[in-house]
Amino acid sequence: MTNEASLGWRDRLVGIVESSSFVSFITGLILLNAVTLGLETYPVETPWLAAAIPVVDTIIVSIFVIELSVKLVAYGPRFFKSGWNWFDLIIVSISLFPDAGAFTVLRAMRILRVFRLFSVMPDMRKVVEALMKAIPGMGAILAVLALMFYVSAVMATKLFGATEPMFETLGASAFTLFQVMTLEGWAMEVARPTMEEHPFAWLFFLVFIVLTSFAVLNMFIAVIVDSLQSKHFDEEEERAAKSDAEAAADRDEMHDELRQIREELKALRATLSSR
Repeated sequence: MTNEASLGWRDRLVGIVESSSFVSFITGLILLNAVTLGLETYPVETPWLAAAIPVVDTIIVSIFVIELSVKLVAYGPRFFKSGWNWFDLIIVSISLFPDAGAFTVLRAMRILRVFRLFSVMPDMRKVVEALMKAIPGMGAILAVLALMFYVSAVMATKLFGATEPMFETLGASAFTLFQVMTLEGWAMEVARPTMEEHPFAWLFFLVFIVLTSFAVLNMFIAVIVDSLQSKHFDEEEERAAKSDAEAAADRDEMHDELRQIREELKALRATLSSR
C-alpha cells in the first residue's frame, strides 16, 4: 500500500511538471530572464530598475532550482536518463557560481539560460535533435571541406604568395580563402588585386567557389533537411504504431467482452434448460 501511495504521489507530481500551464510558466520565466540579462548590457540610469534587475535574476534562478528539484523528486533516477534534463541541470548550475574571482567569466555564460527554451518547447527540441542526428554526416562533409581548404591554401601560397601578402603563408591563405568562400568582398578585396599580378587567378577562385560555396556547403543543407525529414517520418511511424497498438488493445478488449457475453448467455441457457 505504501509503494502504491508513493507511486501515485510521484505520478501526480509528474503530471504537474509536465502540464501545459507549468511549462508555459517556465517558458515565460526564461523569456523574462532573457530580457533582464539583455538590460544588464545597457547603462541603466533609473536607480530602482538597476536595483531590481539583480533581484529579479536571483528570483528566477531560485525558481529554476526549485523546478529541477521537483523534477528530480518526481522522476527519481529516470531524471538522469534524459539528455535534456542534464542540459537544464548544467545550465542552471552555471548560474549558481558567484560572479567574482575565478568565476567572473561565468557571468557572461548566464545568457545560456535562454537555451532552456530548447528543452521546454517541443518544436525547438525537434530541430535541435535533428541537428544532433545530422552531426555524423556533417562531420564527413567537414572533412571533405577541410581537405579542399588545405589543398587550395597550399596551391594559393605557391601561386600567389610571392607577390600577395594575403597568401604569404599557409595560415594567411586559409583565412583569405575562407573570406572567398563566404563571398564577402572576394572580388574587389581578393580576386581583382591578385589578378593584377596573376591575370589567370580568376580561374583558381572560380573553381574554389564552385567547389566550396556552391557544392560542399549545400551538402550541409541537404544533410540537415534529410535529418529533419527522417525525424518527421520517425515521429509519424511512432504515432502510427501507437495508434495501431491502441486499436489492437480495443479489439482485444471487445473480444474479451464478447467472450464474457457468450459465457453468460451459455450459463443463462443452462439455467433455463435445467428448470
